This record gives sequence, structure tokens and C-alpha cells, in this order.
Amino acid sequence: MNLFDLTGKVAVITGGSSGIGLGMAKGMGQAGATIAIASRDQNKATGAVSELKNMGIEAFAVACDVTREDDVRTMLKTVFEKTGKINILVNNAGTNVRRRPEVMTFPEWRTVLDANLDSAFHCSSMCHQYMKQSGGGKVISTGSMLSIFGSPWGCAYAASKGAIVQFTKALATAWAEDNIQVNCILPGWIDTPLTRTAKEQIPGLHEKALARTPAGRWGTTDDFQGVAVFLASAASNFVTGASIVVDGGYSITV
Repeated sequence: MNLFDLTGKVAVITGGSSGIGLGMAKGMGQAGATIAIASRDQNKATGAVSELKNMGIEAFAVACDVTREDDVRTMLKTVFEKTGKINILVNNAGTNVRRRPEVMTFPEWRTVLDANLDSAFHCSSMCHQYMKQSGGGKVISTGSMLSIFGSPWGCAYAASKGAIVQFTKALATAWAEDNIQVNCILPGWIDTPLTRTAKEQIPGLHEKALARTPAGRWGTTDDFQGVAVFLASAASNFVTGASIVVDGGYSITV
């Protein structure tokens, strides 16, 4: 048996139209999974689906604003009716507002928490029934280095991503009896549209990240293909509640 084979599996990926989400989609798709890209930006989603199809991956896009319960409910129902199953959920959608806590407004705080944390709750809780009907499943959520560390410009982001780690553990204990494994990944400094903006907003970030990362480079979205396949496949059937760091050694360096 190929423990990493995802043939016949259906994966829903929020925020899968670019960045880390698209990297994970490529990995799981090449392992045989059908990919459903859930995104509120249909132009980006259509482009991502085209890219995946050009790689020989079966993929389609579903419109969804993951901060809205009704959108999530409709999106998951659409995927299930189209494919007859949902085996894998990737909670990857997210955003950031880089402001110090004393000047951050409550609407800005809520924008980040809604996109990063509440969306994971909506998607996971509503996906549970479909995974049970499918005989089990895998939930993968995207955390951050700010799940571990603090920063003066990322209070809302850190709060949301720290919560993702604990939310992952709670789901893992609740759903083990349903043969659903729940884990999260903690990316280091990865070259994505979100971090490119960070480089512009935070002086010296690029140089500081490189200096601290033993691998000597920023990560790429392709660096998430392997860990996504592992966490989505039978290879991780006895791995649950874990936070897997993908950071080139950043978090272990002093």
C-alpha cells in the first residue's frame, strides 16, 4: 500500500488560490486528490484551477467568503454534492493588519480574527458531518511563527494563530473517535504575496529573516507540498493534535 496515495480523495482548501494554500494544493493534487479551491476572489481561484489542471490535477473553484457562516455552509454542501465526499479540509485562508496594539482599532482586530480563526471554526465544525459520512478525514490548519513568538506589529495575527494551535488540539481530541486527524503547520518566513507586503512595511525584515534562518533562504510555497501530502494521507493516521514547523530552522535558532 502506498501510504501517501490520495487517489479518490477530495480536498477543500480555503485560501488555496495563491501562496501556501496553492502549494499544498499542488502537492495533494499530484498525489491523486481532487482539489476544491474555496475563495472569494473568483478570478484568482480560476487562475489557480487552470494552473492545477495544467499539471494534470483534477480541480475546481467554489465561491466562498469564509468569514460568513452561510457562505461556508453552501460551499461545503456544493463540494459534497459535486463529489460525493469530503476527505480533507485545509484551513488556510487568512489576513493580517500590521499595527501596534495601542493604535489598532477593534474593527481591524476583528478583521484578522474573523479571517484567521473564526473561518477555521466555521469550516471545521461544518465539515465534520461530511467527513463522518466519508468514513473519516484530515483537517490541516495553517498557523504561523507568531503561534510561538510575539511581535509589536502583529497582536491580532499572533492571537489568531496562537489560537489555531489550541483549536487544533481541541478538535483532535474531540474527533479522534470519528477517525478524523487534526493537525496544523507553522510556516516560517515564506515568500508569498502576504510576506512581500510585510517586507515593504517592516524595515530590515528580509535581512533579519535570512540571518536567523539556518537554511539561508526564505521558504517557497513548494516547500509545503510534502508536509501537506503527509498530513492528508494514511501516513499520518496516528498523528493528531500536532503542530509541524516548516521554517528552515528559524524557530530553533538563538
